[in-house]
Amino acid sequence: MTEELREHVAEELLRSRARSTALTDAVDEHDLVRQHSKLMSPLVWDLAHIGNQEELWLVRDVGGREPVRSDIDEYYDAFKFSRSVRPELPLLNPREARQYVGDVRGKVFDVLEKVPLEGRRLVENAFAFGMIVQHEQQHDETMLATHQLRTGEPVLHAPPPPTGNLVPATEAFIPGGPFEMGTSDEPWALDNERPAHAVHVDSFFIDTTPVTNAEYAEFVLAGGYDDRRLWTEEGWRHRTTAKLSGPRFWHREGNSFSRTAFGVTEPIVPDEPVVHVCFHEAQAYATWAGKRLPTEQEWEKAARYDAETATTRRYPWGDEEPAEIHANLGQRHLRPAPVGAYPKGVSAAGVHQLIGDVWEWTSSDFQPYPGFEVFPYAEYSQVFFGPDYKVLRGGSFGTDKSAIRSTFRNWDYPIRRQIFAGFRCARDA
Repeated sequence: MTEELREHVAEELLRSRARSTALTDAVDEHDLVRQHSKLMSPLVWDLAHIGNQEELWLVRDVGGREPVRSDIDEYYDAFKFSRSVRPELPLLNPREARQYVGDVRGKVFDVLEKVPLEGRRLVENAFAFGMIVQHEQQHDETMLATHQLRTGEPVLHAPPPPTGNLVPATEAFIPGGPFEMGTSDEPWALDNERPAHAVHVDSFFIDTTPVTNAEYAEFVLAGGYDDRRLWTEEGWRHRTTAKLSGPRFWHREGNSFSRTAFGVTEPIVPDEPVVHVCFHEAQAYATWAGKRLPTEQEWEKAARYDAETATTRRYPWGDEEPAEIHANLGQRHLRPAPVGAYPKGVSAAGVHQLIGDVWEWTSSDFQPYPGFEVFPYAEYSQVFFGPDYKVLRGGSFGTDKSAIRSTFRNWDYPIRRQIFAGFRCARDA
């Protein structure tokens, strides 16, 4: 089993690095070092930061080896310098960054070959390696979002997603009662997903699909952005200050809409999930529709609970790892798939596309579970707990399968729109 685990880790490390390489090789040196938005780091910072985290955890901590480049640690500490000032730092240039991550990776493979994967919680089930795989894939999704913010000719290409299918019911009923939320046995689950605990959820209805472009366009055309009654006080203040009038990257001409994605502008696809909306926009739409956003407890129950067997699944479709038939993940397509495109990924309750396509805003603040323990460092989750951040669930078309589970919790400020976020609605039963 240990050798199989080492092989699996090696494959995941290679797969994540291939993606990082593709995202950074797609543009020239000027695009690598420039800041495409104050919300984002230069791509070259993300690349070297990936290597620095890998060095800190796998080379120095797990491997007990001498540092490769301790002189650059502070510049790639995400907590020391905000994204807006990172271009001013003495960063590694593209050639140096590529050399650095390559040197680190060589040492990591040596550590992987020799270190015992037992005797210490950090290495049990190769956790530290899995954490670093997920970290790199998360930064790859961040770099993909930076590509979306970049101007110029298209440099990323992918085939279109599968076509949609009719979803017979618009809502699914989720019966009230307890279910097991979170996990205590998923080997690479992060600290905020732990521990498994019983949660009671009252009966509710949840949309079987995410809100689509066509549905959201109706809200825009009905004057939803101008109707103060639909927005919370905080939401209306942000809508006014930020001058929001539709999803980010949408363009309106009369009653028609187009969207720019990775340098290509084309009419919105009516049955694709809407993407690049903030929490406040999602909440206003739900109010307009006579509904609300689901809590994260409701979202996870809809994704995992099988009422027939009274069991909790790893993924909506069951316990097997995500495959191409289940969900739109891993940047295979550069857009959400039309609703109904993944009938093999439906949950026991009949809810579609809970994994992949778009991160889904929930109404919940990011808070620790009962019995939460920091592991392996407070800066991953604990420092973000509180009312400032809203929870998103399910992953997007830019999320890798290694970095998503039905228990996986993402979080962000409620005003963020550059992320690949959409939503679905719920209502009380």
